[in-house]
Amino acid sequence: MYPGSYRSLNCYKKTVILYDMTIYYIDKYLQPSDRTYGQMKQAARSGKQNIVEGLEDKMTSTDTGLHLVNVARGSLQELREDYEDELRSSRMKLWGRDHERYTGLLQFCKAHNEVEDYAPYYEKWDRETFCNVALTLIHQADKGLMTLLQRIEAEFLEEGGVRERMTIARKQQRGY
Repeated sequence: MYPGSYRSLNCYKKTVILYDMTIYYIDKYLQPSDRTYGQMKQAARSGKQNIVEGLEDKMTSTDTGLHLVNVARGSLQELREDYEDELRSSRMKLWGRDHERYTGLLQFCKAHNEVEDYAPYYEKWDRETFCNVALTLIHQADKGLMTLLQRIEAEFLEEGGVRERMTIARKQQRGY
C-alpha cells in the first residue's frame, strides 16, 4: 500500500461519510454544551483520521500502523455506542434484520461510498433513520477495517517490516 492510497479504501470513504453525517446530526439534534456533542464529533473524526495516520505511519512501522488502525476501530465503536444510546434514550428503534427497511438500507450503504450519495438525504431523514444509517455505515467500515488489519498483518508476515527490509538491502549491498 503506497502513501495516500487510503483514499481509495471503502472503509475510509465510509468514515468520511460518517464524519460529515455526524457533524450534521449533532448540529441538528444536540446542544454544543452537551458532552455527547463533543464526544461524537471527536469519535467520528478519530475514526477517519487514525486510518490516515495508521496507513501513512505503516510505511515506517507496521506496529504503529496496526495500532492506529485499531484506534480507528475503537473510535468507531465509541460512535456506534453513541448512536445506539441516541436510539434507546429517545425510544426509537434499532433496525434489525426483521425491520422492513433493514435490507434496503444495507444494500444502499454497501453500494454507496461517497458523501454525495448521502448528503441530499440529511434534511429528509428523520432522527431514527439517520441513526440507523450511521450504524450501518459504522458496521460496514468496521468490517472493512478488520479486513485491512488482516491484510497488513499478512503483508508483514510475507515481506517483513522496514527494519527487516533494510537489513536485507544492507546485506545485499555489502555482498553478504
